[in-house]
Amino acid sequence: MNLLLTLLLYVIEIYKFILIAAVLVSWVAPNSEHPVIQLLEKLTEPVLGRLRRIIPPFGGLDLSPMIAIIALNYLPRLLIG
Repeated sequence: MNLLLTLLLYVIEIYKFILIAAVLVSWVAPNSEHPVIQLLEKLTEPVLGRLRRIIPPFGGLDLSPMIAIIALNYLPRLLIG
């Protein structure tokens, strides 16, 4: 496996943890002005916003983080082959 692919796989894993952290923070401190929380939102909103346009929240439940994590779990399998 080449270096670029290994680096991409690490970035995918880190992004999954960022998504999980953003979900947990949204439950604990919604609409917070803390800089770390704002950073999490800025990092996750490009992906989650696109998913929300395709799959809107269902009864107040936002499924976009779960779908993003599932997709990120399958992405390495597609990259490795």
